[in-house]
Amino acid sequence: DVATVAFCDANSTSEIHEKVLNEAVGALMWHTIQLSREDLAKFKSLRVIVRVGSGVDNVDVKAAGEMGVAVCNVADTTLCLILNLYRRTFWLANMLRDGKKVSGPEHLREAAAPCPRIRGDTLGIVGFGRIGTAVALRAQAFGFRVTFYDPYLPDGIEKSLGVERVYSLQDLLFQSDCISLHCSLNEHNKHLINEHTIRLMRPGAFLVNTARGALVDEHAVAKALKEERIRAAAFDVFEHEPFSLSASPLKDCQNALFTPHSAFYSDASIRELREHAAAEMRRAIIGKIPEALRNCVNAEFLQLPGNHGHSAAGGTAARSAAASAYHPTAGLSANTAAAIAALNGPGGGAGAAYPTGPYAGLAPLTDRDALAAAAAAGGLVSLPMSLPPVITSTPIAVSQAAAVAAAAAAAAAAADGHKGSGEAEH
Repeated sequence: DVATVAFCDANSTSEIHEKVLNEAVGALMWHTIQLSREDLAKFKSLRVIVRVGSGVDNVDVKAAGEMGVAVCNVADTTLCLILNLYRRTFWLANMLRDGKKVSGPEHLREAAAPCPRIRGDTLGIVGFGRIGTAVALRAQAFGFRVTFYDPYLPDGIEKSLGVERVYSLQDLLFQSDCISLHCSLNEHNKHLINEHTIRLMRPGAFLVNTARGALVDEHAVAKALKEERIRAAAFDVFEHEPFSLSASPLKDCQNALFTPHSAFYSDASIRELREHAAAEMRRAIIGKIPEALRNCVNAEFLQLPGNHGHSAAGGTAARSAAASAYHPTAGLSANTAAAIAALNGPGGGAGAAYPTGPYAGLAPLTDRDALAAAAAAGGLVSLPMSLPPVITSTPIAVSQAAAVAAAAAAAAAAADGHKGSGEAEH
């Protein structure tokens, strides 16, 4: 209801139309497209990137901040994989599918070994954010003793959840019968699980990675799996995606289970991810960056007016400091002071529709005729953000031209309405 949306079926910025690169003020994207400093420099009007999901390792968040672009982000599969490793469900099902006969405990011992009991085993969780916490609560119901390592959390959270905390990765690896990774990827933890840390693990431990593929050195894990130092492992993410078994160092590991980066997926979760991401984009358009954003991950790097200066995106002359300066009433300077004041006036004119935020008062933007006119001016297809369209694995761009055109029309209408009632002069 506040912007025009363009769909970009692209896997890189080189496939994005020039009009979108020039006019987009927001990009909504999945994990499958990379945005480096050079890629970000191609966007001439970009203000915010909303990454659907939790990780932002496919975006250079520091470079984005220096360019004045805010970056934002929005358990069941993990437990499914853990249970598969313990109960050998995947391997037993495949045996029957392959026509093998399994009858009685002796056959099962041969087919399913090793098959340890879950109750009493220790599940070690690396990264205790929203997903790590959800896994812990589910695992407790199956009888796991849960411990976690997360150096960024304050003390005390473990007491409220009935779990145990360790203060070094070494301690977690040494204590755990099964290790589950739930931390984000950064420059400090690439190949967190490597030849050295594998030697710190309990012999015969399980490993599950549903976080980021590059957290694991796949060559080192493949070696440990073949030597059975790691009993079995399950991967939903890989260092190189989309995953190709034939090209992977894990291809000959019969005690490894693979799923195609699908841990986040369910019918309900996909809709929820889209709705939350669209809502964050809407807050960015009608509010002030970064104050209006709930999940800005690069606020420390943002260079905005009044915040240690501002770098034009990519250092290009095409994006001047004045053009880059973000303010919700940018482009409305031709209107009267009274008209602009009406946008934020308490209870005045259209102000009741959006009671908070610097864009409070842009109710006319919900007018479909105004949106249609704005869309025609911008040359992009208009879709209501309140009903998120099907999102491909590509960015969604929001046209600044359309938003500003509609905002200007709304401001002028508000000013005329106030003058007619004798309120504009006060």
